[in-house]
Amino acid sequence: MTSDILQWTMLISAALLILTILMQQRGASLGAGFGGSSELYTTRRGFDKNLFESSIIFTVIFVLSILAGILLPS
Repeated sequence: MTSDILQWTMLISAALLILTILMQQRGASLGAGFGGSSELYTTRRGFDKNLFESSIIFTVIFVLSILAGILLPS
């Protein structure tokens, strides 16, 4: 039973982590690759900040579920 819960936790947190990482915008266009961008150091605000923080939370959940799956007996 706990094995099933851990597997579902890993699967859902991995999928949500992939989605939050892919949804984050880098803000770098073609000109920024050649040094034409003045937005090198910016602070995250609004939705971008929420995405960043949720990706950290999903990462922690994913890693903890993997460690629990390794350390807990089947």
